Amino acid sequence: MRAVIAEDSVLLRVGVVKVLEAAGFDVCAEVGDAAGLLAAVDEHRPDIAVTDVRMPPGFSDEGVRAALLIRSQHPETAVLLLSQYVEERYAADLLSANTAGVGYLLKQRVADVEEFAEAARRVAAGGTALDPQVVAQLLVRRHSDPLDRLTPRERVVLELMAGGRSNAGIAAELVVSDGAVSKHINNIFAKLDLPKADADHRRVLAVLRFLGVAEQ
Repeated sequence: MRAVIAEDSVLLRVGVVKVLEAAGFDVCAEVGDAAGLLAAVDEHRPDIAVTDVRMPPGFSDEGVRAALLIRSQHPETAVLLLSQYVEERYAADLLSANTAGVGYLLKQRVADVEEFAEAARRVAAGGTALDPQVVAQLLVRRHSDPLDRLTPRERVVLELMAGGRSNAGIAAELVVSDGAVSKHINNIFAKLDLPKADADHRRVLAVLRFLGVAEQ
């Protein structure tokens, strides 16, 4: 299997290269930034791209954005993200695009040579490898999501609200009274912990929560 490595830390990059080569990978290129990663993938079309989450020039989410672009432009190339810390938002961004051929591991896992090599092989073959700490964070975040408090009918009402329906429009769609819709909406406001304000303001906030735009 062919691999491309992107990591700005020279020592870690050398370590990842040696681990993968020992595991039978052909490392086509090793680079230190996201731009170099994209160029290397375009040139070599590897089976897997292993990349740091934070890289020059901004040291924010360059690796994640590069990974998403690779998955879009080269769906045959798997991506394995490495991170110093658990950053579940980046894992969620990557997994929301496609769960096949995706991995997200903490950098400390590289020290366990056999485990890391096996994870890389699994991802390159189209599987998934998620760090246990990342999984735990995602489960905690999901468990605490206020949207989980909604009943199935309340979720339908919120979906219709997100689609721009008025109370009357929702009532007509669900064949219920306006009063029933108002009751559902008030329950939604309460379960999403929205502050008491004018109804229109809370309606917008509820829709933003549903779309994942507003903070929980």
